[in-house]
Amino acid sequence: MEEFMVLQRNEINEKYTWDLSTIFATDQAWEEELALLSKDTKESSNFEGILLESAASLLEITELYLDLNRRLEKLYVYAHMKNDQDTREAKYQEYYAKAMTLYSQLDQVFSFYEPEFMKITEEQYHAFLEEEPKLQIYKHFFDKLLQNKDHVLSQREEELLAGAGEIFGSASEIFAILDNADITFPYVLDDEGNEVQLSHGTYSRLMESKNREVRRGAYEALYSTYKQFQHTYAKTLQTNVKVQNYRAKVRNYQSARQAALAANFVPESVYDNLVSAVRKHLPLLQRYLDLRSKILGIPDLKMYDVYTPLSSVEYSFTYPEALKKAEEALAVLGDDYLTRVKRAFSERWIDVYENQGKRSGAYSGGSYDTNAFMLLNWQDNLDNLFTLVHETGHSMHSSYTRETQPYVYGDYSIFLAEIASTTNENILTEKLLEEVEDDATRFAILNNFLDGFRGTVFRQTQFAEFEHAIHQADQNGEVLTSEFLNELYADLNETYYGLKKEDNPEIQYEWARIPHFYYNYYVYQYSTGFAAASALAEKIVHGSQEDRDRYIDYLKAGKSDYPLNVMRKAGVDMEKEDYLNDAFAVFERRLNEFEALVEKLGLA
Repeated sequence: MEEFMVLQRNEINEKYTWDLSTIFATDQAWEEELALLSKDTKESSNFEGILLESAASLLEITELYLDLNRRLEKLYVYAHMKNDQDTREAKYQEYYAKAMTLYSQLDQVFSFYEPEFMKITEEQYHAFLEEEPKLQIYKHFFDKLLQNKDHVLSQREEELLAGAGEIFGSASEIFAILDNADITFPYVLDDEGNEVQLSHGTYSRLMESKNREVRRGAYEALYSTYKQFQHTYAKTLQTNVKVQNYRAKVRNYQSARQAALAANFVPESVYDNLVSAVRKHLPLLQRYLDLRSKILGIPDLKMYDVYTPLSSVEYSFTYPEALKKAEEALAVLGDDYLTRVKRAFSERWIDVYENQGKRSGAYSGGSYDTNAFMLLNWQDNLDNLFTLVHETGHSMHSSYTRETQPYVYGDYSIFLAEIASTTNENILTEKLLEEVEDDATRFAILNNFLDGFRGTVFRQTQFAEFEHAIHQADQNGEVLTSEFLNELYADLNETYYGLKKEDNPEIQYEWARIPHFYYNYYVYQYSTGFAAASALAEKIVHGSQEDRDRYIDYLKAGKSDYPLNVMRKAGVDMEKEDYLNDAFAVFERRLNEFEALVEKLGLA
């Protein structure tokens, strides 16, 4: 790959940058709104103690609170996107910090809202709704708050818990500092035989090397470093688990898992069903790994052989070609959807190319009153085409929700977020498989899908199992020593991949480097989201118009209903195992085709 200089921000062609002037025309307009909003926030501090005085005061204070939040989101989005496009600019670092400070001021001013609202009696609630018809729209919002009633404490206790928030978060902060800033990894050899210093970024690149010695060297060097600090990592993880278990107990939940899932109104059975369905289908994962071992010609497959790409086809697209391809694939979702996609692609919703100082990775962002912008760091390859349709999925979800729902429901839960983006990826896979006839390219597309499924559904469920097991162990009074964690992780890894732990001794330390174990039961949603998306894409591409209409209705629903109900209406019941079994059926079908191609191309 030829070396190229990353451009400065001002050297990027304007049409490939996002147009943030649609949020605030100038920086000055932003500063004026900041001053005004700070003033309006301070003036709202005199509402404490009168929330339930009358239906009119409940309406007035609720609307004021939501309105201030709405204005603040718009301020925040401008500041954080300006900051992300070049993180070196001090002015926008400052904007971002000011928006964050205003958030904590707003939270403080309205910290009375929930504890006061919880004092409402059943009679009073119905009388208010009756008396003031404008409150009706907030009924679902209120109902959700009331569901937490048993778990909201007195105002004094809430203040104490909020005040300890920073202390509670310190285990994950210590982990982040240790893992990103303090830890130094040794030097290893790259593909060209040069010495390079290992880092998180270079590690994943070296794991994809075609040279087995390079992979082994990087793998052993990484885990020998984690082995050295295993006791410190065990302590940060143990402290984090203790925090989650303590918080759950204080708030009258039976477990940390119950508390975490209750935030999205998701019953624990969804989690248990995921684990049980994945366990039943582990033979598929192991079949895929056997195939991998044959293609690579490595009879003794090790954990460091799991990520090297099997295909040598460079399937490349320029950005304009990728836009065209994305439009062709997403056309199946109907004219209205496609019109929105074209708007996003042509009206500068996307910041396309990398520049010096720009935030890495990709995301879809924005708020209720802005476009659903996207940040990319475009490279001409298949992965980036998938990233483009993934982020477009999020942006269309936001666009439909904001246009259909009032502000109070104009957002969607994290639980639902990954479904819209991953559905688009699965639609793209379907599209590519439908049109690509050349065997080597089909092989590359299938490999991309199988690896994505393995890395999401199987791997993240393995994480979810481990996370739940350590919370339970702590709750039952076990001490999470590094020995305990190593053993638990090594056994799980062997169960999943079918590769003996004795032959892969380093993998027992993998738990130490996974940031998701600090995200409080977040990781399972990647698996449920991917599986639901796989089942939905199947319905969209091969099903009826009704299936497609129901999917668009899900994109419009926002927070107007509970997440599981929204999905049920879209045709996926996440309380049952069927959607998981449907997803595994797609995986198996594609694995069969992949095996046949391997045979045909004489690759094994």
